[in-house]
Amino acid sequence: MLAKKLLSFKPSSSENFEKFHDSEKMNSSLDESGEEAYRARAGRKRHSVQLDKKLTSQLHSLDRRSSTISTGTADSLSSYTGSSSEEDEISPREKPQKSSKGFSDFCVKNIEHSAFGRREIEIAEQEMPGLMALRRRAEADKPLQGAKIIGCTHITAQTAVLVETLAALGASIRWSACNIYSTQNEVAAALAESGYPIYAWKGETEEDFWWCIDKCINAEGWQPNMILDDGGDATHWLLKKYPAMFNMVKGIVEESVTGVHRLYQLSKSGKLTVPAMNVNDSVTKTKFDNLYSCRESILDALKRTTDVMFGGKQVLICGFGEVGKGCSQALKGLGAIVSVTEIDPICALQACMDGFRVVKLDEVVRNIDVLITCTGNKNVVMRSHLDRLKNGCIVCNMGHSNTEIDVASLRTPELTWEKVRSQVDHIIWPDGKRIILLAEGRLVNLSCSSVPSFVVSITATTQALALIELFNAPGGRYKQDVYLLPKKMDEYVASLHLPTFDAHLTELTDDQAKYLGLNKAGPFKPNYYRY
Repeated sequence: MLAKKLLSFKPSSSENFEKFHDSEKMNSSLDESGEEAYRARAGRKRHSVQLDKKLTSQLHSLDRRSSTISTGTADSLSSYTGSSSEEDEISPREKPQKSSKGFSDFCVKNIEHSAFGRREIEIAEQEMPGLMALRRRAEADKPLQGAKIIGCTHITAQTAVLVETLAALGASIRWSACNIYSTQNEVAAALAESGYPIYAWKGETEEDFWWCIDKCINAEGWQPNMILDDGGDATHWLLKKYPAMFNMVKGIVEESVTGVHRLYQLSKSGKLTVPAMNVNDSVTKTKFDNLYSCRESILDALKRTTDVMFGGKQVLICGFGEVGKGCSQALKGLGAIVSVTEIDPICALQACMDGFRVVKLDEVVRNIDVLITCTGNKNVVMRSHLDRLKNGCIVCNMGHSNTEIDVASLRTPELTWEKVRSQVDHIIWPDGKRIILLAEGRLVNLSCSSVPSFVVSITATTQALALIELFNAPGGRYKQDVYLLPKKMDEYVASLHLPTFDAHLTELTDDQAKYLGLNKAGPFKPNYYRY
C-alpha cells in the first residue's frame, strides 16, 4: 500500500534509482559562470495567555510605528511591503539578542517579533498536509536521529514547517538563507525563539550572506553530516572553506536548477566526494513547484509591487520551461497578450500550440509592457535591451539566480535609481524614460510576495524523504554522483496530499496489473515518462 507507515520502508536498492549522468547538452558556459552565480545571488502551536499578551503588545507597538511612518518621508515609506521589522537600521550582527529562555545561538532581525512568526507558521501548517502527515507517521521512529543538517534555503513560514518536521524526526539543524531578500523576519525570529540556530534576515549584504552560512557550518562542538541546499551556496562554501568537513558529509539534497548544475560540474571535475540527490528534477518538484506555484505567485508578486492591470498588456516571457509555462498561463488568463522567447524547438513548439507567439527579444523589446525572465541562464536581458524598453516597462526575474538580467550595467552615473517601495525601483534615463525593476533582478516571487504553502508542502516532503534516504542508506549504496529519488517516492509524496481534495484513487485489478506489467501498488510510470 502506498500509504504505509514511512519507516517501514527500507532504503531502496541501487538498481531502483536513476543515476543522473552528465549530458553533452549542458551549457558549457556554466563551468565559467558557476562562481559568478554564487557571488551574484547574494531567495508548537503555543496558544497561551502569555503569547497572546506578547502578540497584543507587539501589535500596539506596530500601530505606533505605523502612525509615525504615515507622517514620515518617502524613504520611511519604502519598506511598507516588506517585513514589519525592517525599520530597525541596526545590523543584527551588531546587537546581542536572547530568546525568552536565554538561547542566543542565532542572528535574526528582531527576536521580539517571534509571536507574529509563530502565527504565520501555524497558518502554513494548515496548508501543508503532506508534510504534516509525514511528521505524524515518522515522528515516533526518528529516522533522522543523529542527522546534523545544514540548511540553506528561503526562510519562510513554509520552510519553518519543514525545519520543525526534520527536528521532530530526530535531526539537529542549523539554517541560513539562500536569498538576501526572501527571509520573513518574524518567521526567523519564531524559529530562534523555539531554540533553532537561525542566521538570516531580510536585506542582508553579500558579506552578511556568507557570514550567516559560515556561522551555521562552523559551530563549536557541532559538525554537519547532511546538506539541504537551494542554489548550492552551502555546498559551495563548505567545499571551498572546509574541504575536510565536506568529505565527512553523508549526502547533499539540492532543489534548484542552479544548484543541480553546480553538482554536475563538481561531479564532472571529480570534486563531488559525497552522494547527492537532485530533488529539482523529481516530478513532484518540477511539475508542482515550478509550474503550478509560479502560475499563482507571479501574479501575486506583480500585483503587490506595481498594482498593474494585465488586461491588454504586452508581456514577454523569456523561457518556456515549467516556470515559463506557469507564468504564461497565468498572465494569458488575465487577458495579457503573451509572447515567448525560447532556444529549445520542443518548448517553442509547445508555446505555439498553447497559443503564444514565439519571438526574439530584439523583435519586440520596444513594445512590451512587462518583461519576465524564466531561463536560469545568464545575460538574457542586457543593457542594450534595457535601453530600448518603453517608458514604464516592468522588468523582473522568475529564475533562481540573478544573472539573467544585467542589473550591474544599470548602476552607472547617467542613470538614476529611485526607490519606490520595498523591492521596487525606478531606473531613470537622462531623457526621462523610466523602467520599473523588481527585487533588483532577483527571484521576484519570493522577494516580493510568497509561494503557496500547499505547493511548498509537496517539495518539502520530497526533500525530507531524500534526506531520510541518504542518511539511512548503507555504505556503498550511493557513489560520488548525483541521483534522483525513485518514482515510487514521488508517488508517495503525491498520495500524502490527495486526501486534502477528498480524492479517491482507482485500484488496478490483478488482471489489469498483469496486463500492464505493473505492481498494483506502483510505480505506475517508467522513469522516462513525461507527465
